[in-house]
Amino acid sequence: MDIHPIAPEKRAAVLNELDRIERDHDVRILMACESGSRGWGFSSPDSDYDARFIYVHRQPWYLTVNEVTGPGQAQRDVIELPIDDELDVSGWDLRKALRLVSKSNPTLSEWLRSPIVYRQDDAAVASLLEAVNSFHSPLGSWWHYFNMASSNFRGYLRGERVRTKKYLYVLRPLLACRWIECEPGPPPMAFELLLDRLLPKGELREAIDQLLVVKRASAEVTDGPRVAAISEYIEAELAAMTARAPTLPVGIGDAAALDQLFRRMLAEHAPR
Repeated sequence: MDIHPIAPEKRAAVLNELDRIERDHDVRILMACESGSRGWGFSSPDSDYDARFIYVHRQPWYLTVNEVTGPGQAQRDVIELPIDDELDVSGWDLRKALRLVSKSNPTLSEWLRSPIVYRQDDAAVASLLEAVNSFHSPLGSWWHYFNMASSNFRGYLRGERVRTKKYLYVLRPLLACRWIECEPGPPPMAFELLLDRLLPKGELREAIDQLLVVKRASAEVTDGPRVAAISEYIEAELAAMTARAPTLPVGIGDAAALDQLFRRMLAEHAPR
């Protein structure tokens, strides 16, 4: 079974929206990927499609004295289409993306490592990945994923019945934390890569694999009884992490190099 399913007609619909965005906004899309549960590898049959992209304007857009926008509005650095029942399409301007690179933003890092790519300029993505790796802050990323796991646990996993997907929304960031503790680079987006590296076999892995079977075959809102092996693992991991956060590098990037990258990417990739 394909654990990263994209129906051909949905891929075509996303690509059509990306083409329309380029025409309507006079931008060039550098990369577009799937960022949600389909990219993570545990989508339900009724999961929507979360397409995310990075785009660049023509150079004059970045050099205007008066921003090109409506009265009293800031010049926007995001493009968001209205969300319908199946498609959720939005993206970040290149300058915004690079600002987030400078902050070691884990979400942007995940986009660039998505197993589902709709479109990409290989040279642009290679440049962005190099920048992401140079600014990667293990400590900042660890806290990002730890807080994500903690908030989802507090909000959704304390009863005797839980929504199936919420287990995965806690397990994935917990494993990302463990990845950061033992690997030099950012964690992957795909959940199965985290599992194979950190929980390759055993009773817990078997319970998670069974949970994935249920999630991939059930509706998004499906709930079920508490799974003892998974709940006990989550509670123990959160308790251990809360009691003693790891000592990790903060990460330091070269801001001047990032400015140079921005100018080079504008020269090479902006619409002509």
